Amino acid sequence: MEKLKDFLIPFSGLKLGKHQFEFQVNNTFFAHFGYDEFNDSDIKVKTILEKKSNMLLLSFSHKGTVNVPCDLTNEDFDLPVKGKMKLIVRFGDEFNDEHDEFIILPHDEFQVDVAQYIYEMIVLSVPTKRIHTGIKDGTLQTEALRNLEKFSPAETKKEEIKEIDPRWDGLKKLLTDKK
Repeated sequence: MEKLKDFLIPFSGLKLGKHQFEFQVNNTFFAHFGYDEFNDSDIKVKTILEKKSNMLLLSFSHKGTVNVPCDLTNEDFDLPVKGKMKLIVRFGDEFNDEHDEFIILPHDEFQVDVAQYIYEMIVLSVPTKRIHTGIKDGTLQTEALRNLEKFSPAETKKEEIKEIDPRWDGLKKLLTDKK
């Protein structure tokens, strides 16, 4: 997979200590990974790289919105997303990213590609059930919601409770008469 050059952090010329990087993520970024679940996205990612003599500590945080369809009404809306993630970069003989908490870069590497980790952090921060905020507070009025309320099974349950078969009353008397 081709590297996104905007998401490469060159660490070889940096002094020991903390350094901050910021990235702007939109749908072009997600298209690179073949991910098309978002209609639109506007996310700001802050990365703090702490360079130590034998490793790098990366702290990621993101905040923004993704435009997705509501799972109940299929109305598009801006869903706020935010999250954090930490990553440790160690150095070794060859590249290895089999672990969740750290990666190993070759000794001769001078930059780290953070695109994959930013992608995973953002996608995992989106809830599996996407419900429009207008549904939660009752302000959204759509045809789909009116149909859901119209055909709601809760109303039929109330009618069923009212129409109890009188034979059950006779059986209930048997239970109360034993006492």
